[in-house]
Amino acid sequence: MDYLLVQLLFLERKSALQFNDYRALGFTTLQNGLIAYYSKLNISDAELLLIIQLEAFSQRGESFPSNEKIAANTNLTVADVGNIIQRLIDRDYLTIEQVKDNQDKIGNRYSLNKLYDAIDQYIDQNVLIKDKKREKTVSVVDDLDNNPLNYLSRKVEVEFGRYLSPIEREEIAQWLSVDHYTPEVIGLALREAVLSQAYSLKYIDRVLLNWQRHNLKTVDEIERFLKRNR
Repeated sequence: MDYLLVQLLFLERKSALQFNDYRALGFTTLQNGLIAYYSKLNISDAELLLIIQLEAFSQRGESFPSNEKIAANTNLTVADVGNIIQRLIDRDYLTIEQVKDNQDKIGNRYSLNKLYDAIDQYIDQNVLIKDKKREKTVSVVDDLDNNPLNYLSRKVEVEFGRYLSPIEREEIAQWLSVDHYTPEVIGLALREAVLSQAYSLKYIDRVLLNWQRHNLKTVDEIERFLKRNR
């Protein structure tokens, strides 16, 4: 076999193995609102990089990674990581919370909830407008063609206090594209789940199916149904 061909086959096999190795690390879910509007909140590219690293660690189950670990995944120095973390804390985008593990041991974790609250506030004030005639909220198309799936996923995450898995996002997508529930109806079902302290998509799905069995399709119909059955 030609030497060059052997080398090419070797490199192709090596690249495939490397790709599979990286793929085994999994994937990190990021909010489109963060990607679209971080610059509007005066977050630098370096700060965004650190936020992404915190998300990646958190979604792998490590909620308080050391500065050394974060630096090892970036081109930042340990000192850079420490400075950026402090800047985010000073600007109230990042907080350090105390939590208990299963053995009642107290530890720390990073929380980006205030950052996402700031993004939500920016969107409410700058991306959503009020249609005065119909008194209905109308979504303005943003830099990422803002869509109902992203909006509902973020809303569920805020109410549930955790990130959604790709499978859970797919379930919400099916509500929209397969079952043809409107975002407003799904939002009402989410509200019912929160009121019942049932923080699961299965509960929301049961609520939606119940309304479907009663042939309830609009927000007004559902609201009247709920008032009659409270």
